Parts: sequence; structure tokens; C-alpha cells
Amino acid sequence: MLAYIKQILRIASNEFDNEINQLIESAYADLLLSGVRAEQLNESDSLIKRAVSLYCKTHFGYDNKDHVHLLNAYNSLKSHLIVSVDYGKMG
Repeated sequence: MLAYIKQILRIASNEFDNEINQLIESAYADLLLSGVRAEQLNESDSLIKRAVSLYCKTHFGYDNKDHVHLLNAYNSLKSHLIVSVDYGKMG
């Protein structure tokens, strides 16, 4: 997942690997805490990959002018996952 997220963030160096790995872990934890079933948190799943990438794009770096837009997109996707029969605990 690290290589995929680095590509999304347009990062070529390894300088930010620790920060990016922490963001990836935080994204998974947030999805789990919010109600996505643990067995669905598969990095090969396209919707999970999209949610993790949105989370990372939202929280990576400083002065992100797209922060609000990306956060809204992440929260929207997360909400859909939570209520989904396939992904959510409540679905």
C-alpha cells in the first residue's frame, strides 16, 4: 500500500515513508472504528484503496488547499461503506 499511496501523493523519495505509513494505519483504524468490518479492510479492494488514498491525501503535508474537499470526499465514501451490506457492520 505504501508504494501506491506514494504514487497518489506524487512522492518519489523515501523521506516521508514513516509519515505515510502512519497515515495508512490511521486510515484503516478510522474505517474500522467507524463501522467498516475488519475482514473488508483488504488493500486489494478498490473502494478501500480509494478511502485510504483520500484519507492520506487529506492529511498529508501542511497548507493543503484541498483539505476540506478531500475530507468531504473521504467522509462520504466512508459513510457509504459503513451502511453497505458488503462492508458495514450495520449493513
